[in-house]
Amino acid sequence: MEILQNKNGNTMNVALKGRLDTTTAPQLEEALKSAISDVTSLIFDFSELDYISSAGLRVLLASQKQMNTRGEMKVTHVNDTIMEIFDVTGFTDILTIE
Repeated sequence: MEILQNKNGNTMNVALKGRLDTTTAPQLEEALKSAISDVTSLIFDFSELDYISSAGLRVLLASQKQMNTRGEMKVTHVNDTIMEIFDVTGFTDILTIE
């Protein structure tokens, strides 16, 4: 998986490319750990994300919990396959998806 981060003031855009699974979720978790400490708006771009596993969902949930205390988090450009996973797991009720 490829992680592209772009920080502009208090907004961070994170574009993911490939698969967010058991192997790659720790990479994303580590990349976000210090990078979002002063962020009030976190935006994930899933336009090139092919797959997300439960490990990836866990990272998203942890990020959402952090952002609930200091700002907002959005997930954008979600494909039909990942949207179906969000629907089945109830993440459509937890995340802001655009």
